[in-house]
Amino acid sequence: MKGEPQNAASPAAAGAGVPALPAVVRATSAATAATLTGTLGLAAACWVVAVWQMHGMDMGIATQLGSFGFFITIWVAMMAAMMLPGAAPAVLRRARTGGVRAVPLFAGAYLAVWALAGVAVYAAYRPHGTLAAAAVVIAAGVYEVTPLKRHFRRRCRDSVRSGFRFGLCCAGSSLGLMLMLVALGVMSIAWMAVIAILVLAQKLLPPKAAVDVPLALAITGLGIWIILAPASVPGLTPPML
Repeated sequence: MKGEPQNAASPAAAGAGVPALPAVVRATSAATAATLTGTLGLAAACWVVAVWQMHGMDMGIATQLGSFGFFITIWVAMMAAMMLPGAAPAVLRRARTGGVRAVPLFAGAYLAVWALAGVAVYAAYRPHGTLAAAAVVIAAGVYEVTPLKRHFRRRCRDSVRSGFRFGLCCAGSSLGLMLMLVALGVMSIAWMAVIAILVLAQKLLPPKAAVDVPLALAITGLGIWIILAPASVPGLTPPML
């Protein structure tokens, strides 16, 4: 019709090439579900691998680590099993900001920190006595209520782009608990499960003195128990000791 602008864009044309909002939401939800499934699925698979490899190796404080290659393989599987569930919120945040393609690099860098921790454990670890185990456990209990622990725990809940940086913060947060695992039975499936639950809870739940202080006291009490009656602590020493 005469007088009408010939180049006016219709609503359909204006929206051409722009995804509809429901499609964007569906795509985001699918990416989130895929990321979460992949993270938790890898953790579950690593639990199976770790339990299979650790079977029969737990000798409590007398545990031997074997060759470096053998130990580091088990250690990485253990860390992936124990730490990835608690890292899932951070992995999802990274997927939202950097896309699903950024997730493998983020998770790989995160696990690289724990692999380096395994190198340090292998270099420093020796089969030890009950007094050494008790000292480490008591120190772990004290660490739970230090400002340094609170700092790393808070940073471990922050949004970061670097998996390596995130791993350093989480390693600092879980330092005491991981030293407990090494001291009580580095190849103990039972202690691995207990520590994994504590790490997961501390990553997902906000700090509360009503929970954190009793936990620290319980850990310290365990250390005192080891000093007073080491033979009564389940799994601490093999039958021949």
